[in-house]
Amino acid sequence: MSARYLSSEQDAKLRRWERWNRSYFIFAFFALILVLVFSSQLGISSGDDWGGLGVLLVLLVIPIIVLQLRLSCPACDTKIGWQAKLMAPDQCKSCGVFLRVDPKIR
Repeated sequence: MSARYLSSEQDAKLRRWERWNRSYFIFAFFALILVLVFSSQLGISSGDDWGGLGVLLVLLVIPIIVLQLRLSCPACDTKIGWQAKLMAPDQCKSCGVFLRVDPKIR
């Protein structure tokens, strides 16, 4: 059985998803830290009411879920979002195509 690899267009599509995912994760991480640390000073929460903070946290987390659900294998279009963490997995479990390859090997 020969190894299957992505075409350059498919690889570019996958790397674009990884860049968006990584960029949003970094943004959301720092935004969450700022919001949690300064929520009372910003008037988002108080000792008794955390309603505004909860909504803000949900709004920061929803795009992470959407980005994960959008990831599909460029070769077979099988959804692989939950196999991925911050980057795409090494190989698609459905069709076996390699999604992450050292360029020197290719």
